[in-house]
Amino acid sequence: MSGILYFVPTPVGNLEDMTFRAVRILKEVDYILCEDTRTSGILLKHYEISKPLKAYHLHNEHQATEKVIEELKSGQNIALITDAGTPGISDPGYLLAKAAADENLEMICLPGATAFVPALVVSGLPNNEFLFAGFLPQKKGRQTKLKQLAAEKRTIVLYESPHKINTTLEQIREFFGPETRISLSREISKKFEETKRGSIDELIEFSKSKTLKGEIVLVINNVI
Repeated sequence: MSGILYFVPTPVGNLEDMTFRAVRILKEVDYILCEDTRTSGILLKHYEISKPLKAYHLHNEHQATEKVIEELKSGQNIALITDAGTPGISDPGYLLAKAAADENLEMICLPGATAFVPALVVSGLPNNEFLFAGFLPQKKGRQTKLKQLAAEKRTIVLYESPHKINTTLEQIREFFGPETRISLSREISKKFEETKRGSIDELIEFSKSKTLKGEIVLVINNVI
């Protein structure tokens, strides 16, 4: 009888955001796949979880997936976690989910933390329809992607890193226009959580006035 593959969300900041069910599943599986054993080790130690950890990240997921599938077929129950948030959402997980689906193996994804939902809710921008676009391409295809997103009539959600945020905001102004409304959230669920809302020009000024830290979520609307 085949095992079950669990996708288990982990906190994006505050360790208290872990669910009771997530802790139980991680204590019950045969082993846990994670991006960084050091980062995940801190979380597991906090919840007194002593299961074997195996690395599964962007640099080895192609090679590791086949072995994981074979171990699922042999009856092992396996959990995948990432450094923060829900596996597969701008994190490793898709390749493993596709491979498991192709083999008709049982998968369960637990509800839990992801950064873009809180940012979208507190943005004050329309959220009945939205497009989650993750990270923009680093170079090739970046301008094409921005043009496509600028034509959207839905609210758009992006992830961005601190060292690229100023460039990205300038590009949003260029492609979306100066009337664009935007919300910037960072350090979600952490001590210094912060959300800034306003026009694109106001957000550019805000971003340039200080050194932003932590992963950033941008919520954009240029049609309201």
